[in-house]
Amino acid sequence: MDDQAAKATSLGPLKSLEEWDDFVKDRYTAADSLSAPDTGNTNKKKEEFRNHDADARACVKEFYRLNHTYQTRDFVLQKKKEFLPRGRMTMGVWEAMQYLNQLVDDSDPDTDLSQIEHLLQTAEAARRDGRPRWFVLTALIHDLGKILCLWGEPQWAVVGDTFPVGCAWSPKIVFHEFFQANPDSRVPDFETRLGIYEERCGLDKVDLSWGHDEYIYHVAKDHLPEEAHYMLRYHSFYPAHREGEYTYLMNDHDREMFSWVREFSQYDLYSKSSQRPDAERLRPYYEDLIGEYFPAKIAW
Repeated sequence: MDDQAAKATSLGPLKSLEEWDDFVKDRYTAADSLSAPDTGNTNKKKEEFRNHDADARACVKEFYRLNHTYQTRDFVLQKKKEFLPRGRMTMGVWEAMQYLNQLVDDSDPDTDLSQIEHLLQTAEAARRDGRPRWFVLTALIHDLGKILCLWGEPQWAVVGDTFPVGCAWSPKIVFHEFFQANPDSRVPDFETRLGIYEERCGLDKVDLSWGHDEYIYHVAKDHLPEEAHYMLRYHSFYPAHREGEYTYLMNDHDREMFSWVREFSQYDLYSKSSQRPDAERLRPYYEDLIGEYFPAKIAW
């Protein structure tokens, strides 16, 4: 990483990671034709979560400027090499939720809940809808990759809409204009529609921008079914599952499995509620559920 990028890692343009979540919800309301799950929220209607303002806040724009400037293919490969060996900590899933709980958010306009409470809301919404147990568990853990923030990673390398690196960026990616400052924009091999990839090569052969999705996928992939793999790995890949972009990189199996990503998106986006889940009351149920799929301790 060059000196300018290293300096950028110390910046925090968002007051909290949830500011990105709120912007995403604003952006994709109009495109959302599916029904929201039963969140148990009696205070807000689904559409009230996302009153999209075309003029995003300056902090959100700065976040995307950093994200689009520094998420190069070399950066992605470097982060995979750094984090995917997973040797920083050994802990159980519930313990990891408690660890993530250090990221308490005081500024989210939709909720003042802790990280554990937000994860439980997402899982409980899926549980109320009778989703399979593995689906409920996936909802519970989907944001645990945000522990990267607790290991010194900047916001733009933890959250953000994900996108392929090594090929042309879709114009439907939010704040597409900021890619002009990305060094990959000056690499001819990366600027074509397919770039370094082949038509219908399959997403498993495509490098996406680095963040919490890719990290938690690698942590959990040996313990959950393939449908969950897609939900974890691609839940922030909004250009694909919300805008319909990059289908030419997908094989038939990817296209089939993306129905699960779209199903899960409803819970990820609309599960916030002012009703606080009782974490201690719910803990025995979820520890039992975790124990069905995960060992007592896993590497992070």
